Amino acid sequence: QVQLVESGGGLVQAGGSLRLSCAASGRTGSYYTMGWFRQAPGKEREFVVSINWSGGSTYYADSVKGRFTISRDNAKNTAYLQMNNLKPEDTAVYYCAAGPQLRLGVSDYWGQGTQVTVSS
Repeated sequence: QVQLVESGGGLVQAGGSLRLSCAASGRTGSYYTMGWFRQAPGKEREFVVSINWSGGSTYYADSVKGRFTISRDNAKNTAYLQMNNLKPEDTAVYYCAAGPQLRLGVSDYWGQGTQVTVSS
């Protein structure tokens, strides 16, 4: 059993920054990819970003490339999402995820979600 606990959401002005954290506990397996999905009002949940165990392979949705950066600290079983130059269209509930090939739209485990709101 794996639990994902995420934090770092909040309200920020356009152009500002936030950093999300996701800590994994339980028997994840070191091979697990971690990342985030998000769900905006009136839209389905969408893939945002993922990172593999070594950190050598990352994938970003086109909408966040150049603004978001994902990293991980395997000693702490934690992934981080640095979000810079936030835009109102980034407003969504962000869900941490863990599992193989998250970029294909499937996750084995989910965090509880954290609200990110960006105002102009």
